Amino acid sequence: MNQEQVAVKTPEFVSLNFKLAGLGSRAGAMIIDQLLLTSFNIVTILLLVFVIQADFTAFLTGSALPLAITILLIFIVYWGYFFVCEYFFGGQTLGKKLLGIRVIQDNGHSITLLSSLIRNLLRIIDMLPTAYFVGIVMVFFHSRHKRLGDIVAGTIVVHERQRKNIRKSGSVDKAIEARGLSKESLSVDDWALRSFGMKEWKLLKTYSDRVMQLEQAERIQLSRNLSTALLPKIGLEPNDMTDQEIEDTLLVLYLILKDEWAFEL
Repeated sequence: MNQEQVAVKTPEFVSLNFKLAGLGSRAGAMIIDQLLLTSFNIVTILLLVFVIQADFTAFLTGSALPLAITILLIFIVYWGYFFVCEYFFGGQTLGKKLLGIRVIQDNGHSITLLSSLIRNLLRIIDMLPTAYFVGIVMVFFHSRHKRLGDIVAGTIVVHERQRKNIRKSGSVDKAIEARGLSKESLSVDDWALRSFGMKEWKLLKTYSDRVMQLEQAERIQLSRNLSTALLPKIGLEPNDMTDQEIEDTLLVLYLILKDEWAFEL
């Protein structure tokens, strides 16, 4: 099936356009992840064989406890790998990162803890009867290329293409440079950063494109409005900050999110 575009409109009326990842790219990412996990499984089994000082045949036919522990460990690592990577690394496993795709919510937000949990628990069904047959069929025929886990969790998988030439000479970039601002000017912990997704990036991108072109009064009002929505997410109270501090903080936050979200979809 051809890759399709999907448009999402956020409650803030920001329109987000995404290019859906189809069966080919998703299968390619899965193959990479499976190779990584298979390598881990082989190493795990060999280590356990070494620890109990038995040959491979004895390991399989001997006491059931080592074999049961191995199976449990492999299951936990297999499921945990997808769950942890997709939630803590912006919807990307190693395979997805190499193929340039990621998992996001249907509304354009970053994948949530619950969605990641549901999506990956349902891999058990998508894998049936073997080799992800159910998942492959659903991705191929679904209008948004969703497997069962995506449908229940409310997620989609989209393509990203890194921009080769991000504009450096715009007025906002000159202002950032002139003020001596950098990503290190603002300390944001990883947990707080997880609360920012594509919606927040689009708002900051639109803000950065416009703010330097506005009159002073309009700049202050726009900065105040945006800061009320974004700065409490990182533990800052806009009412305790000057207008200049708010504008500088928003620009630094723009720099931080640009590393994660400055890609074309």
